[in-house]
Amino acid sequence: MREEEKKQSSRLQGLKRFFKKRWVFPAIYITAAAIILTSVLYLFNRENEEPQDQELGIENNFGRITDEDALEVDLPLENFEWPVANPDEVEIVTPFYDATASQEEQEAALLYYGNSFQPNTGIDIVAKNGETFDVLAAMSGTVVSVEEDAMLGNVIVIEHADGVKTQYSAVENIQVEAGEKVKQGQKLAEAGRSLLNEEAGIHTHFEIRKNDVPVNPLDYFKKSLETLLNANEEQASLKEKERDHEGTEDDSDSERGDSDSERDDSEDSEESSDRDTEEDDE
Repeated sequence: MREEEKKQSSRLQGLKRFFKKRWVFPAIYITAAAIILTSVLYLFNRENEEPQDQELGIENNFGRITDEDALEVDLPLENFEWPVANPDEVEIVTPFYDATASQEEQEAALLYYGNSFQPNTGIDIVAKNGETFDVLAAMSGTVVSVEEDAMLGNVIVIEHADGVKTQYSAVENIQVEAGEKVKQGQKLAEAGRSLLNEEAGIHTHFEIRKNDVPVNPLDYFKKSLETLLNANEEQASLKEKERDHEGTEDDSDSERGDSDSERDDSEDSEESSDRDTEEDDE
């Protein structure tokens, strides 16, 4: 027991002698301050790094970004272009049939085939020198069909976005196939011929369609997909207003009819009363 007490007493005396040294407490304070300062700097830097990652959109999931996603983002930024390399070297031989155009313009947009006339749903383009020319993609997209068709002269259909498609017919030496992604300005084929418009000679037929409804390509060259989509919304709104206006006119006509009927009944009643009075006088 005494030996253990002596050992503990010796240890305490040693600690007391250690802490009596001048450099001990300053060393402890410096070490503690260094630990605290390091912790503060670490937390501060961590808080600053996280907002930067959020601002830059860094989420460490780059694998989710695919080529298809990138294409869908780029598409609305493109404008519809002519399906030829140089629009100044071509001309339109058969225009788009517009129901609101003049009679002369409508007649120029009719195609005669099979002993009947039918409206042109696109524009027929020929080279001014009468030779063939390259047919290019008017906008980036995916080829959904490539068909051989004697009447139309082969057909290529490209889908872009939101139900918008472009169609290229009267073509030959086709360079693409269904399912292929194409870029704007990429060669699709060369101008050819068709039975539907034999008089045009070497030409290509170009269409822009929204939900399979053809629109006049000349209205949308150098314009974006958004312009076409907004135009369709405006047309739908106008049609709705026209229907409402027609409904209002029908109600007004009905009211006028009721008023006329009441007036006729009143006049008939007065005439009957006058006849009765005359008979009584006689």
